[in-house]
Amino acid sequence: MTAERPAIVDIHQDEVLTGEAVALDVQPLGYFLRALGVLIDMVLGVVVLLLFAWGVGWLLSIDAVDPAVVPILTIVVLVLVMVVIPTVVETTTRGRSLGRLAVGGRIVRVDGGAAGFRHAFIRALVGVFELWFTVGAVAALVGAFTPRSQRLGDLLAGTYSERTRTPRLPDVNLGIPLTLTEWAAVADVARLPERLSRRLAQFARSAVNMEPTARARVAASLAQEASEHVSPVPAVDNETFLIGVVAVRRERELRALQLETARADALAGPVSSAPRGFPTR
Repeated sequence: MTAERPAIVDIHQDEVLTGEAVALDVQPLGYFLRALGVLIDMVLGVVVLLLFAWGVGWLLSIDAVDPAVVPILTIVVLVLVMVVIPTVVETTTRGRSLGRLAVGGRIVRVDGGAAGFRHAFIRALVGVFELWFTVGAVAALVGAFTPRSQRLGDLLAGTYSERTRTPRLPDVNLGIPLTLTEWAAVADVARLPERLSRRLAQFARSAVNMEPTARARVAASLAQEASEHVSPVPAVDNETFLIGVVAVRRERELRALQLETARADALAGPVSSAPRGFPTR
């Protein structure tokens, strides 16, 4: 008797594997939205620098400050605007900034965990070169050729910008048939193509309004296609099989979305005492 080989699960580029071995479909922030968020943050920094320049000019006009001190103050303000303030804001808000709040993003580690001081400091330090010294040209170039629109600071810090404005959780209107309760606990529907999954869901919603002959014919055709991607295939009629597949897939997608939402809330809230990577029960 030969031992069965363990099943191999493909983790895609935008998925995060949680401590319960659940792959979450985590969406990175798009290139242009991320560029807009960076632009907003940089504009705010420029405003601070202009206010500083105006204040120094006013103090010099009334002889309230020694001109020899101006270069020192300028360097201090530049360091504050380019490194200190971004690091403090990103650390205290757990990956947020005014620009990222506007576009719906958050900086997280590549494993989906919350970014800390080290990540924020590396990003801010590298940002002095790739954002300020090159007016964002290096960040734009690197981000255009990375899968998650990561800039150079992200690659060095091991972070990326995660989309926080996720779609509303789907309504659950199809339950698992009673005859498939035991099958649903062990069914593997992860290999079902997305396009075929949508066709199955559409059939399950509209089957009651279809003419019986056409309904049976479509059910048989869809069941034949779905059986190639579902294991094991239960010994039930075609329509019951399709409803069971749709219900199991929707239930697992709903659970994954709930886990992702809970993880996003945990990133936005206070640091939990539980180890990183494991959901709090």
